[in-house]
Amino acid sequence: MLRSIKQLAGCVAALTVIGTGAALAQADCPRGELDKAYCDRNGDLVADAPTDPKQLVNPSTLIFAYTPVEDPALYTKVWDGFLRHAEKVTGKRVVFFPVQSNAAEIEAMRSGRLHIAGVSTGPTPIAVNCAGYVPFAIMGTQGGTFGYEMEIIVPADSPIKTPADLKGKKVAFTAPTSNSGFKAPSAILESEFNLKAERDFTPVFSGKHDNSVLGVANKDYDAAAIANEVMFRMFERKVVDKAKIRTIYKSETFPTTSYGYAHNLDPKLVEKIKEAFFTFPWEGSALKAEFKTEDRFVPITYQKDWSVIRKIDAATGVKYTCK
Repeated sequence: MLRSIKQLAGCVAALTVIGTGAALAQADCPRGELDKAYCDRNGDLVADAPTDPKQLVNPSTLIFAYTPVEDPALYTKVWDGFLRHAEKVTGKRVVFFPVQSNAAEIEAMRSGRLHIAGVSTGPTPIAVNCAGYVPFAIMGTQGGTFGYEMEIIVPADSPIKTPADLKGKKVAFTAPTSNSGFKAPSAILESEFNLKAERDFTPVFSGKHDNSVLGVANKDYDAAAIANEVMFRMFERKVVDKAKIRTIYKSETFPTTSYGYAHNLDPKLVEKIKEAFFTFPWEGSALKAEFKTEDRFVPITYQKDWSVIRKIDAATGVKYTCK
């Protein structure tokens, strides 16, 4: 009996130590909304680099992906000059990886197959929390300004004059993770116009902003919520005739695509990647030809510059749950 009591006491002591160890580990690795794979000891809302040097990654080839907003083949060419510049600065081969969806891009980084990325506005918080993505830059101007607006567009000859007229209509969104393509317009339509999807209008998902713009121009949809920066580029390239489209709502300015890296890259490599972005010569480049109003990459922080997006997510019940 005495031996049993001693054994039980030993087990309790062991469990206490294990429990205390787990609590200390949690205290040593605060993470907020981040997935359990990451820590955020400095409270900046993004994943810290691993403290164990063996967990740091320094690949010979860096994989870069740009958000799947438009034609991947086109953007392979648009980004080529930047990638060659990044190769010179980092001393590594840099390869463009075309992705077909936001989910595919996030999963690629989470699984370690993607090192540098441009992630669109809405999916950025999911990439941060579920894939250890660390945004640090955005396209901007000399004055440091950046951003875009969400617009709700209709065919130019449509009888729809305001969002209130969307009742009973078919409205196109891009994807559930998109800020301007779904989350922001959903919140605005409900809060400002008392319109809810399914109850007041029929929502459909086009997959991408350019699909939504073309769908409105071709009258496949009664209306669509889009990022106007994408639409403007389509106008510039004559992909769609702007005379066929009319805007019935324009939002406040949101941050545009963020640029960042995987949290587990070697810190010295991270500094070189940042250097590549901030020293890229825009003048005469394919990036400047495509993104006409921007002329540089400017520094941002997820904590500050994505605050409005996190508020929209909170208001619409979005949770950064990782599968």
